[in-house]
Amino acid sequence: MTTIFVKLLANAVALSAAVWLVNDITLGEPGESTGGKAVTLLIVALIFGVVNIVVKPIVKFFALPLLIVTLGLFTLVINALMLLLTDWISGDKFEVEGFGSAVLGGLIISIVSWAVNLILDRD
Repeated sequence: MTTIFVKLLANAVALSAAVWLVNDITLGEPGESTGGKAVTLLIVALIFGVVNIVVKPIVKFFALPLLIVTLGLFTLVINALMLLLTDWISGDKFEVEGFGSAVLGGLIISIVSWAVNLILDRD
């Protein structure tokens, strides 16, 4: 149970870092309260986690030849696609404007999520 909570918290921190660093990634409605944005962030982090658990392995399996040829760099494109899928599922609560922003956001999310998991996961 704590592992799920740690992953959810890591996704939330990583998504908030991407929202903060990339101008074309927005969270919540304009003028929404801080509490409302925090709840929205947790919901989007949960959606992002489910997308990464369910869809990402399937996409990686079918993209395996590209992953081998590019020595794993195609993972950046897969991460961007997962971020865009999260945008589509979450509706107006989370917006990613363009593929370039999704690639940059996916890179930031990967790095921050790795660092937070490294710090918080003490099994």
